[in-house]
Amino acid sequence: MASKVTPCYKKKRVSQVQTDYAYHHTKHEVQQQKESRKSSSKSSTQVKAQATAAMAEPAYTVPVFRERSSEETEEYQRVTTNFGKGLAVIQEELHRMRMATKAQVESLEIQREVRDRMSRRGDLLDEIPKMPDFLVALRPHTVWEKTPVKLFCTVEGNPRPIVKWYKGGAPVDPLSAPGRYKIESKYGVHSLIISRCVVSDTAEYSAVATNPHGTATSKAAVTVKRASGAGQSCQLNQVPHLTVIHPSKLEVSLLDRFSVSFGVEGGSISLVCTMVVVPDLPNVPPLAQWYRDDKLLKPSNLVEMAVGGSAARLTLPRLAKDDEGLYTLRIFTKDGTAEHSAYLFVSDAPPSAAGAPGAPMSVKAYDINADYVLVAWKPPNTVNEAPITGYFVDRCEAGSDTWVQSNDSPVKVCKYPVHGLSTGRSYHFRVRAVNSAGISRPSRKSDQVTALDAAESERLQVIKIEGKYDIVIRDDDLEGYVTIPGEPTDVHASEVFKSYVVLSWKPPTPRGRAPLSYVIEKCVAGTGAWQRINTSVSLHSPRYPVFDLQDGTKYQFRVFSVNVHGSSEASAPSEPVQKVDPDGVELPVGVPSAPGQVVATRNSKSSVFVQWDPPKQVKNLMGYYIDGRVVGSKEWFPCNHKPFKHNRFVVHGLIPGETYVFRAQAVNVFGLSEESQESSPIAVEPALGRGVDYATPSAPFGITMLSCDGASMTVAWKSPKHCGGSKVNAYYVDKRNADTLTWKEVNLVAVKERLCTVDSLTEGTFYEFKVQAGNMAGVGVPSAPSAPMKCEAWTMDEPGPAYDLSFSEVRGHSLVILWKAPVYTGASAVSGYLVDQAKQGSSEFVTLNQEAVSHRYLQVSGLEEGQTYVFRVRAVNANGVGKASQVSEAVCARALPGAQEIVASVDGDTGDIFLSLEACEICETSKFVWSKNYKAIGDCPRVEVTTKGRTSKMTFTQPDNDDLGKYSVVVTDTDGVSASHTLSEDALNTMLELSHAIRHPIVPLKHGLNYEILEKGHVRFWLQAVKLSPAVSYRFIVNDKEVASGEGHKISHDVATGIIQMTVDHFTRANEGTYTVQIHDGKAKAQSSLVLVGDVFKAALKEAEFQRKEHIRKQGPHFSEYLYFTVTEDCTVMLACKVANVKKETTFHWFKEDEEIVPETPPNVLSGACALPIPLFSRKDQGVFKATLGDDRGKDTSLFDISGQVFDDIINALAQNAGASASELVMQCTPEGIRLQCYMNYYTEEMKTVWKHKETKIASSEKMRIGGTAEMAWMQICDPSDKEKGHYTIEISDGVQTHTRTFDLSGQAYTDAYEEYLRLKAAAFAEKNRGRVVGGLPDVVTIMEQKSLSLTCTVWGEPTPEVTWFKNEQEVTSTEHTKVTFDGGKFSSLVINQVTPEDSGKYSINVRNKYGGEFVEITVSVYRHGEQIPEAKLGQPKTATPAATPTSTPVPPKSPALPSKTPTPTPSKSQTPAPPAKTPTPASTPAPSMRSQASTPASTPVPKSPTPTPKSPTPNPRGVKSPTPPRFMKSPTPPRK
Repeated sequence: MASKVTPCYKKKRVSQVQTDYAYHHTKHEVQQQKESRKSSSKSSTQVKAQATAAMAEPAYTVPVFRERSSEETEEYQRVTTNFGKGLAVIQEELHRMRMATKAQVESLEIQREVRDRMSRRGDLLDEIPKMPDFLVALRPHTVWEKTPVKLFCTVEGNPRPIVKWYKGGAPVDPLSAPGRYKIESKYGVHSLIISRCVVSDTAEYSAVATNPHGTATSKAAVTVKRASGAGQSCQLNQVPHLTVIHPSKLEVSLLDRFSVSFGVEGGSISLVCTMVVVPDLPNVPPLAQWYRDDKLLKPSNLVEMAVGGSAARLTLPRLAKDDEGLYTLRIFTKDGTAEHSAYLFVSDAPPSAAGAPGAPMSVKAYDINADYVLVAWKPPNTVNEAPITGYFVDRCEAGSDTWVQSNDSPVKVCKYPVHGLSTGRSYHFRVRAVNSAGISRPSRKSDQVTALDAAESERLQVIKIEGKYDIVIRDDDLEGYVTIPGEPTDVHASEVFKSYVVLSWKPPTPRGRAPLSYVIEKCVAGTGAWQRINTSVSLHSPRYPVFDLQDGTKYQFRVFSVNVHGSSEASAPSEPVQKVDPDGVELPVGVPSAPGQVVATRNSKSSVFVQWDPPKQVKNLMGYYIDGRVVGSKEWFPCNHKPFKHNRFVVHGLIPGETYVFRAQAVNVFGLSEESQESSPIAVEPALGRGVDYATPSAPFGITMLSCDGASMTVAWKSPKHCGGSKVNAYYVDKRNADTLTWKEVNLVAVKERLCTVDSLTEGTFYEFKVQAGNMAGVGVPSAPSAPMKCEAWTMDEPGPAYDLSFSEVRGHSLVILWKAPVYTGASAVSGYLVDQAKQGSSEFVTLNQEAVSHRYLQVSGLEEGQTYVFRVRAVNANGVGKASQVSEAVCARALPGAQEIVASVDGDTGDIFLSLEACEICETSKFVWSKNYKAIGDCPRVEVTTKGRTSKMTFTQPDNDDLGKYSVVVTDTDGVSASHTLSEDALNTMLELSHAIRHPIVPLKHGLNYEILEKGHVRFWLQAVKLSPAVSYRFIVNDKEVASGEGHKISHDVATGIIQMTVDHFTRANEGTYTVQIHDGKAKAQSSLVLVGDVFKAALKEAEFQRKEHIRKQGPHFSEYLYFTVTEDCTVMLACKVANVKKETTFHWFKEDEEIVPETPPNVLSGACALPIPLFSRKDQGVFKATLGDDRGKDTSLFDISGQVFDDIINALAQNAGASASELVMQCTPEGIRLQCYMNYYTEEMKTVWKHKETKIASSEKMRIGGTAEMAWMQICDPSDKEKGHYTIEISDGVQTHTRTFDLSGQAYTDAYEEYLRLKAAAFAEKNRGRVVGGLPDVVTIMEQKSLSLTCTVWGEPTPEVTWFKNEQEVTSTEHTKVTFDGGKFSSLVINQVTPEDSGKYSINVRNKYGGEFVEITVSVYRHGEQIPEAKLGQPKTATPAATPTSTPVPPKSPALPSKTPTPTPSKSQTPAPPAKTPTPASTPAPSMRSQASTPASTPVPKSPTPTPKSPTPNPRGVKSPTPPRFMKSPTPPRK
């Protein structure tokens, strides 16, 4: 983005002129302001004077007591004058201070305004072109002859400047003196290295940095001195003396360096590099810089840096794939810089949905405007996931956590213009990838950007004031007064994609001071039909994305400038723009082509160097993705998670010894290319043949003294960390007097052990030693010199130090430490060892074993995973604890990735017992060293060690208890691959048994020989083996005779199931005996026998005969299921069975005790099931039931004996149904007492029902009667008294559970019930003794006239009732014609002599006493002689119905809330209420006796109803009303629904 802002360091003359102009202009304005202020001050004074005069008060009159003398007045005037002068001075000083303060405030306000403007434009100023400027200039050096010197500097500028080196004004050409000069340019640091300085190199050197905006130069002098006597040195300038130590003056040596690291998104990681600093000053730490992919890192909330404590640390607290790359630490030292680099890999976090892609990365905002921001990113690698179909872009205002999705549909390219932003607000952006499986996790959010018009910066100019502040002014301040702006220019398409086009133009000149906006119009090229685009958007920036363009159509665009004064003319139309080219390919054309040939070569034991040819069509590459795959696997894995820019890459984190293939993909804004061809398979092993440095061993280290006798010293050292590709087989020791520089060889013959005794030493002298290791490639570099050691005889009684501390089996919480015994034992033999432990960096050691161990190893547990520890060992003898060993190397309590343990097993083919280990890493020179109890086994006849690939196996030749112990194995030339296993006696015995089974194989059997009776009476003998091969052979032996497959015997086997079987068709008594099967399967054998004699044989024979008969039975109609019973919901017992093989003609019959039962519904055999219902089941239904089934094919019978246990089971099933349906207890009062009733689906006295009163069982008696009906169970309390109060319970048991219902008969409930009982008792007594007609009267009488009619009946009542006769409701009195008689209080008669037609009518009799009465009506019809006898018509008899019918039975109430109005039944003496009386039909009712004085055949009596209802002779009947209906008394718990 171009910018016209003038930096402070550019065009100094112009800046000075501008400053002078600004100064004079400001001075002129200040002078004008002063003059205006003076004039305004005068005018304001006059106004104040006038106002004072107008507001003046009358003159003040001095009181008498305040009058002064002349002297007092003079003194007062003098004092007043002096006071006035002092007051004027104070006022003038206050005015001066006020003006100074105001000027200072205005100055501070200007400064604040300048700072605010500069801070707001900071992001724009970062993009301002800059001329070169040296941040770190060259510094002079004074060096000795033949020593190297390094000149370096750091320069910045935009664009990056080019640096050239000059010596004395002449260019430095490295090719002119090969190897003498070396020029480097890395990370912005430029250096010139002179390898071996000579005196002629003394000169002034300069570095000239150049870019399009200017040139900068830095110079420094180099002075080369000769040693004393070698001549005079040549100097140009004296080296300045440094009074203050700068970080770059320190001597820094890097020690432990961070290695290749692996992280996961969302996690954290630290890169640490330890160092030695000389001098080590706490307040002056070394100057360290961190770089990622050659870009300098700055501290932020995502990057934390720390230098101090002899370490430089870089912490990434929230990892993202953006953090992947090559990290470099550069530390500025006295001699230049010390650097170290390593790669950091950051893998994808688990996806939000299975199969979803990884998150995009490197989200950045470009082309920032007030209306839109162009967001770009890099696509993620898709290895095994579905291809990416698009991306969603989200935005979030700075300071908010609310993310808003910017695009409605996924965008397919890795760029998107986000519009709709608010001018002046700051935003962050993030991106999510989409594929068919779901949406990825969001990327890391972008840096904060502010939506501002980029063109505004071009209108800014910066003026320097006093060398401190920058005054920013706008071009419109220098323009004239402009109203309508000019038209925009250079309208063109800056971005063309399939989904949108980005238009760009230059702002108008002049534009005016009014706020400016733009209007865009489009038209199809060549038509001239212009149409506005941004109708709803106010556009302020000279950029705008245009969407919704038709494919294949060319468009032209033009732009107007608009402000409050009006609109400009239209700009010149743009060139025709087309979204898609004629071939339908995106512009620019799609993804790149696939990379070329991929070649993989060895690099290290866990990495491979991969390189490839770039694609033929590059198309703005972002980089490459590399994928790997283990040979033999189908799953690819990503080797990098961020596009790598170069076409070569080192793939780390591979399994040593494994074989891989690799492929590459190119990446650009459109996505990923096709995969390249796979590389050739390559095994992960260290590279060899890179020169002596790589083939010889590294330096030994840790030289320590083990013993000294005054003339000789015994020293030991530790093995080199790297063997160089072959076994270390030689060590060479050099020595020197600590006061001299000359080294002398100690041994001309190579030492094979890491221990050497150096003789011919001088006692009291200090010596230094160094060691070199050698292998087949040669002798490696020497070790660092040891610390000075004094040759002084050891005479202490305690032992010397142990040595050669090493570690094995390092895991997360444990490890094993091993050491060697001290050379110097002291005054007595070593009896044990103490091991001390401390965390790295701590000097506080803790003793791990309180009692000394006699062996030279110790299992250490309880470690913190990831913590680093150091150890030391002290030997113990009878005289005390000896000197501590040298502190061990630091060891981290963490298992190696993929570490395995030793496996103890048995070879399935040979039966050998072995221990094996598969190493997680290995190299060509690695060896497996096996030990028992941490003593090397070596050549031992008891074991045999074999190694194949990464697996080593130790086989026991003759395992027994002597082989018990702890075995361990160490893999040499690795990072500590080791493991151990303790072989216990139990484990060995188990493996011995398995070994014997393998060496003496048997055919394992799942099931031994057994027999099975089949349905036709056949007998199957079978066994099942665990596994059979197709070559298996076997034979059956019965009673010592082999049986072959043939008639009567069928022998077969099934390899898949391992079953061998023999079927005997006719099993008879002759088949009794012993059965044996012998199996041969390869080398394995097996035999199984079955003894089938005695009772076992008889049982088998009986079963076979039964099955044979069953088979015959089933040839015709038969019962597939014999008779069984079920109980329905309504408590009907069903006898059911299932039939089979029936047809239409098949008959079915039911019998009980051989007497046929004919059910109402004939059985349907074709349905397959028949059932016989037994309702109201009780004891009378006991007996033997039989069902028969038959047709022409045969007959079958099923019996079912309902008695004993079967009867009890049925009763229990009924009780279960009844108990579940039982209602709560209901109380009902009767004339005899109080009754408690429980309604249920069905009740029979055979059920196990118990009544309890106050938890005491109630037995049936005259006082407590127990009974029931089919619908309920009841308990009657006769003549209740207070003793019968209390809690009553009924328990219904079904043999499994007991169903309980309760009622509380006490309190008010008992009082109400007792009153009701007394009332009903009285009502029953009245009903029993009331007057009534017992019998004798007909309902209708037909008689011929002149005959005599006698109506006679029997009446009863106690006391004797009164009898009254009525005719047509009029009382009949006794006359000659009509005579009424009542004899003996029992018989009443009405005799009509010589009846006439007038005697026809309705007669009635009323029988009544004090308890009540009864009406009986008779219809009399008289006809004349010769007339046809009229048809007898029954009247409607009316009877004064009594209050209660003794023989009726109440019906359970339907609702618990409404009491039943059913009359109360009166139980009989037999404890069971009488069944309700049925009304007989007229034909069955005998004719009543009739008395007639003149009996004629013409009289035809009609039978009467047994319960006539007499009609009252008056309109209001005089019959006695029935008693008040009884009320049910219910339990507090509602009855069942």
